[in-house]
Amino acid sequence: MTQCEEILAYMQEHGSINPAEAYLELGIYRLSGRIKDLRDEGHEIRSDIVTYKTLKGEKKRFAEYSLVDKEANA
Repeated sequence: MTQCEEILAYMQEHGSINPAEAYLELGIYRLSGRIKDLRDEGHEIRSDIVTYKTLKGEKKRFAEYSLVDKEANA
């Protein structure tokens, strides 16, 4: 299974994926690159920016990706 196939399967099973999940669960370090590849193949993928606060109180942001449900938008 290719990295892109693994990411698609993960999003279908879990609803979304973020860089930490991609690395820890799938061993994929460059998620944004694979998301671009998937978009180039015609997959509609939504990006949401998630903000969280670290234990030190600093705000950090990361992207979370999910497949667009084409049937819900029809």
